Amino acid sequence: MNRKHSWTIAVAAIAAAAALSGCSNRDEPPPAPVTAGNVKLTAAQRQSVRTYTVPSSSFHATVDTTGMVDFDNDQATSVLSPVSGPVSHLLVSLGQKVKKGQPLATVDSPDFASAISAYQKALATAKTNRHLADLDKDLLEHNGVAQKEAAQAETDAANAEADRDAALQQLVSLNVPEQAIKGIERGLPITHAEAAIRSPLAGTVVEKLITPGQLLAAGTTPCFTVANLSRVWVMAQIFGSDLTSVSVGDSAEVTSGSGSNSLSGIVDNISALVDPDTRSVPVRVVVDNPGDLLKKQMYVRVRIRSRVERSGLLIPVAAVLRDEENLPFVYVVESDAGFARRHVTLGNRTGDQYVIPEGLAAGERIVVDGGLFLQFMQNQ
Repeated sequence: MNRKHSWTIAVAAIAAAAALSGCSNRDEPPPAPVTAGNVKLTAAQRQSVRTYTVPSSSFHATVDTTGMVDFDNDQATSVLSPVSGPVSHLLVSLGQKVKKGQPLATVDSPDFASAISAYQKALATAKTNRHLADLDKDLLEHNGVAQKEAAQAETDAANAEADRDAALQQLVSLNVPEQAIKGIERGLPITHAEAAIRSPLAGTVVEKLITPGQLLAAGTTPCFTVANLSRVWVMAQIFGSDLTSVSVGDSAEVTSGSGSNSLSGIVDNISALVDPDTRSVPVRVVVDNPGDLLKKQMYVRVRIRSRVERSGLLIPVAAVLRDEENLPFVYVVESDAGFARRHVTLGNRTGDQYVIPEGLAAGERIVVDGGLFLQFMQNQ
């Protein structure tokens, strides 16, 4: 037999042995999982282990989550221009606090001048027609005019007064100051007619969207956003089973990123829809905002405390460990003074404690300090 043939036979034999070995391994059952037994400690070792007797407790569930700050939309508005025309002057800057009715900008508007002229004409016509109607009424009493003519004069006066009132409402809708309207009614001349864009509420100018010379369209061009920042909304994200622990009226604590200050709030709305991106349910918390500490789109931490008192088992967070499959467990003190693993179901976290729906009974003793030492001893 030549060397080449001998080499071929050897390679085939090795391949066959490997195949048989693989088949043998697949036919064997997988090894049974190792179950950790109780841990026994010496008297000296027990000095480093601290235990806790699990009580039956009454508590208010808390939910910790994050949220984003938004304006209180009940106290924030986009300010539109009531007239058409170019912006002549900007009267406020971004971040400035303003009063209700304060001018934010002026507009050189032909609509404004036309409205003033229409009111002046309507005033004069109404005054003249009312005077004529009163004369005809007096003449009618002395048979100096026909009934039909007197009735027509009264109708003309009523129509003119209706036109006058409509022209007045047009000026009011254009935010003409009351003092200027009284001047028109007294017959004072209007030297230069400029319309004003006024703030509809007291607050802070948080957006400025126009520039001098920009042409505005009446009722459609957004010019400013004014918001009352003394109160804001925090949109908290609630996931899964935590939703059952939250209801309208629950108190909340909001902490900014710096963590130096916390503000109190109240849950006032729970969305009926799930956010398709985060799969969470938005919960709105109304928060008083002294000093404008919270800013729009700021991320904050939120802790919501349920008003409903519940009963159950609470254990310290420090007592909970994780096994090789990341399942939570605790060490329970057995009757023989040993320590045994017990898998538990974790409910909501309430402060530095977990609610335990399953796995423990009231009166049992668990390890709250030294669990890692027990886990190390058990794995030896």
